[in-house]
Amino acid sequence: SAESKATYAQIKEYVWNKFELKVSTLYIAQIKKKCGIELREHYNKSKKDKQIIPQCTPEKEEAIMDALRHFKMI
Repeated sequence: SAESKATYAQIKEYVWNKFELKVSTLYIAQIKKKCGIELREHYNKSKKDKQIIPQCTPEKEEAIMDALRHFKMI
């Protein structure tokens, strides 16, 4: 089950150590959402309607997926 909960810092550190890629909390959240992992509402959410949200690159998405599998979150 996906009861394992790694922190964003742990995921970032894992991705950096294994792939030497810097991933943002935003990208991690996007991938978690894509995988159906429940996310809490984030406190600094923009109130603007048409904000531009950077999209995670396929390379970083794969690295984050690897980290989520490593931490048994997916």
